[in-house]
Amino acid sequence: MKRSLASTALALVLGFSALPLAAKTTTATNWDYLQPDRDQVIASLNVVELLKRHHYNKPPLNDERSIQIYDNYLKLLDPSRSYFTAADIAEFNQWRTKFDDLLKSGDLEPGFTIYRRHLTRLQERLDFALAELAKGVDKIDFSVDEDLQVDREKAPWAKDRAELDELWRKRVKDEVLRLKIAGKETKDIQELLTKRYKNQLKRLKQTRGEDVFQAYINAFATTYDPHTTYLSPDNAENFDINMSLSLEGIGAVLQSDNEHVKVVRLVPAGPAEKSKQIAPADKIVGVAQGNDEMVDVIGWRLDEVVKLIRGPKGSTVRLEVIPASNPPSDQSSKVVTITREAVKLEEQAAKKKVLHLTQDGRDYKLGVIELPAFYLDFKAFRAGDPNYKSTTRDVKRLIDELREEKVDGLVIDLRNNGGGSLQEATELTSLFIEQGPTVLVRNADGRVDVLADENKGIYYNGPLAVLVNRLSASASEIFAGAMQDYHRALILGGQTFGKGTVQTIQPLNHGELKLTLAKFYRVSGQSTQHQGVLPDIAYPDVMHTKDIGESALPAAMPWDSIRPAIKPELDPIKPFLKQLQSKHDQRTAHDPDFLFTRASIDLSKQLMAETTVSLNEAKRRARQADIEAKQLKLENDRRVAKGEKPLAALAKEDEDALPVEDKGTPEDDAYLSESGHILIDYLGLNPSLALH
Repeated sequence: MKRSLASTALALVLGFSALPLAAKTTTATNWDYLQPDRDQVIASLNVVELLKRHHYNKPPLNDERSIQIYDNYLKLLDPSRSYFTAADIAEFNQWRTKFDDLLKSGDLEPGFTIYRRHLTRLQERLDFALAELAKGVDKIDFSVDEDLQVDREKAPWAKDRAELDELWRKRVKDEVLRLKIAGKETKDIQELLTKRYKNQLKRLKQTRGEDVFQAYINAFATTYDPHTTYLSPDNAENFDINMSLSLEGIGAVLQSDNEHVKVVRLVPAGPAEKSKQIAPADKIVGVAQGNDEMVDVIGWRLDEVVKLIRGPKGSTVRLEVIPASNPPSDQSSKVVTITREAVKLEEQAAKKKVLHLTQDGRDYKLGVIELPAFYLDFKAFRAGDPNYKSTTRDVKRLIDELREEKVDGLVIDLRNNGGGSLQEATELTSLFIEQGPTVLVRNADGRVDVLADENKGIYYNGPLAVLVNRLSASASEIFAGAMQDYHRALILGGQTFGKGTVQTIQPLNHGELKLTLAKFYRVSGQSTQHQGVLPDIAYPDVMHTKDIGESALPAAMPWDSIRPAIKPELDPIKPFLKQLQSKHDQRTAHDPDFLFTRASIDLSKQLMAETTVSLNEAKRRARQADIEAKQLKLENDRRVAKGEKPLAALAKEDEDALPVEDKGTPEDDAYLSESGHILIDYLGLNPSLALH
């Protein structure tokens, strides 16, 4: 593995979206200058051979895969079916089952032909949108009763240019209406959208052959799995920086999402996470340096947005963000100010707190160890520094301190832990088991390497729970899976991320190929891939698996299993799970926070299921008012149930506000508190677990 789990676990690289900023410009509308060169032909043949020989699955390159490549390419270029016509598709269909043969022979021309047509259609649409805006935003009639289909992934291709014109007339009208409802003035809307489309047109005319090649080869590579991607020479050089924004940035992992850039994960203790104003699945629509004018980045390529966000340590960047919690019809945004800084290792270090709970007339103290990442100070470790920092060393010290406080049990909090050092996942597991395998790594040839705890003895054998959520990934899943397979801990919370594959970087004559060559398996033989770790008792998860997680990615490799590394033993937890679930259900049936989360999820699912939006202003405003009223009621129901004062209206974000320090106690964290209660339930049902 050439890259650590930290760089591969959640950097969900859709390489074809991160195209390099072109150096060559042209004002021509003829795209014939975009032709494959010799280096690209050789690189494509190398990619074909590498995938054939070294990809984990080694699937055949045949007519069936050709169809997948074709569909993938069309979805990449026109995900909302808003550019190509049915006639274009009919013309392209001649290659539908031939991409396998074309790639094997190094013939890139059909891929370039389709891309050139895409550029032609895209330019036509941008020209049309600008012509519509030139008529005057104030001339648009929002009293007409008409709708726009917003989910067009499976819509029929437009039969002709006139049908595309009608679709784009509605799209422009929708963009104007969204901005109008968000409170922008007519003049500002006219200026913003005109500038947006002109900028997109300008960047379109900077397209170079490398952009086309990268898009086409990735349409091929990502049919194998979403983490197998081609990186152009420019992107290969800046791979780590581009995908993670470096540790001296804002601390966020981003990916392209059609015309937006979406937040995938926040680096624990990073500037974005500290702001408490950005969340996974939020969309970044604007970037500004310090107090400079906000730059609209809708329609920009991922690498262009990354370049704007990156900057020197200590400088500030302002991000205009559309929250993931907004319904599809609501594109209102907020502005977040972030100071770029390095993420310090000590800020990601394990921390402890004590959870004080009263249950069945008795007071309990539970130790909580919050683990944001699996870290190891490699530099100090290799230098032989006896005081090097590592996850396992810190957790051991915290366990000792909690023992002195005479806690009744321990909760390991892995929420939002995106992984890190595989070595530390194994070392941490060794603290809680007697001895044995910790994780299995199966390579493309079927060989299984076993990582194991070789040292006899268990460091902590008391009652244990592990709290996870959708953003617990990679090394977190390995540790949680081992704790579940050894029946060592109750796993509580949400289904984990599900990235159970290993990538390596293979240099090419032109760029690099990142390909999947191995897969992780738990000691029970179950893969962590796709399904992740399923909790013994599940909590409502505010993050939708449709938006975040391995299963949300197209062509994600499936879950499977291999021969287990340990013999099945009698599960001491299983006999009590029904009772534990029943007690949990009774306790949370009236808990304000659990009720709020469940109701919010139900409302969100209803809103996300809407596939059309009204272009009638009165109806649109009424719908938004209805949604806000429902959201306000949910919030006030929770506040009243907790004895707090209800709100008169939903709070609006204050751009100049400083990040709010979390001064709550561990008991205020509903999920953490409930995890403590479940551990106490288990202790009561199985008294032999009590600490000695």
